[in-house]
Amino acid sequence: MAVNRTGLAVETAGLVKTFGKTRAVDGLDLAVPAGTVYGLLGPNGAGKTTAVRMLATLLRPDGGEARVFGHDLRTEADKVRTRVSLTGQYASVDEDLTGTENLILLSRLLGYRKPAARERAAQLLAAFGLTEAADRQVKKYSGGMRRRIDIAASILNTPDLLFLDEPTTGLDPRSRNQVWEIIRAVVAQGTTVLLTTQYLDEADQLAGRIAVIDEGRVIAEGTPGQLKSSIGAGTVHLRLRDAAQRPDAERILAKVLDTTVQQEADPVALTARVGGSGAAVDAAAAGSRALAELAGAGIVVDEFSLGQPSLDEVFLALTDKAARNEEKA
Repeated sequence: MAVNRTGLAVETAGLVKTFGKTRAVDGLDLAVPAGTVYGLLGPNGAGKTTAVRMLATLLRPDGGEARVFGHDLRTEADKVRTRVSLTGQYASVDEDLTGTENLILLSRLLGYRKPAARERAAQLLAAFGLTEAADRQVKKYSGGMRRRIDIAASILNTPDLLFLDEPTTGLDPRSRNQVWEIIRAVVAQGTTVLLTTQYLDEADQLAGRIAVIDEGRVIAEGTPGQLKSSIGAGTVHLRLRDAAQRPDAERILAKVLDTTVQQEADPVALTARVGGSGAAVDAAAAGSRALAELAGAGIVVDEFSLGQPSLDEVFLALTDKAARNEEKA
C-alpha cells in the first residue's frame, strides 16, 4: 500500500497528454500541499481542464508521473478515486429531479441506506442555503443555485481532494461570493481543493499557492504575494489635474522610473510598474523622485498611489514573456 510521506495531495513530474498533434499538457510539474486551496490559473486552452481530468483518473496520461496522496495515477487509479471528487464546468446533476431527489439518488449510489441518504441530503441542502428550493426541479434553479447543488453532490462523501474546474464561470458577483464561502468551508474541514479558474481575483481570494500555466506548462508558481513581487515591487497610479499635461507627465515618468508608462482610459490617468523583485523601498523612492520631477515641471498631480501589482498584471506579464520566448524558440 502506498504511503504518502511528503505532505502533498498531488505530485506530478513531466505530465503529458496529447490529442493528435496537439500537446494539451506538455510536461506539467505540480506539488500541491494537502489541506489547502491550490489554484491553476490560465487562459482558455492552457491545459487546466485536461490536467484535472487526468488527476481525477478520467484521462490516461501519455507521459510523465503523477501521484495523488502517494497513489500512482496509472497503477492505483481505484485507490485515487476513493479519495477524490470532481465538480466540472457544467452541472452534472439531473435537471428533471429536485434538489432533494438528486442528493438522495447519489447518496444511495454511494451506499447510504435510505434514511441516512435523506438525512445527508437535508444536511447539505441546509448548509448550502438550498432548503427552500429542495423540492424544486433543478432546471428551475438559478446559475448560482445549480453550482451549489453540484458542489453539494461532490461532497456527499467528504473527499480528501476536491477538483473544482472553473466553478464560478458565468455567475454574478453575489453567487460567486456564495461559492467562495462554500469552498472556504470545505477546506476548513480538511479537504484539499485544486481550483482551476480564469478569474484572477478568484485565485487571489482563495488560493494559498498558484500555478500559472500556459500552453500546457507551468510558467510561474508561488503564493499570490510571490507572484506579484516577481514582476515588480509596485505599481504607480496617478491622476493629473490637466489632461493636456499628460504627454509631458508620461515622458517624465518614463525617464525617472525607467519603465513603460501606460495611458488609462481616463484622460488624466497614468500607470507605471516600478522596481524589481523585492525592491519595495526602491520603488517608493522612485515614486517620490517622480513626484518631485512632475512638480518641478509645473504638472499638478491630484491623486498618487503606489500599490502592489495585481494578479492581472502578473498574468499579462508572464504570458507575454512566455509568448516572446516561444517566438524566439
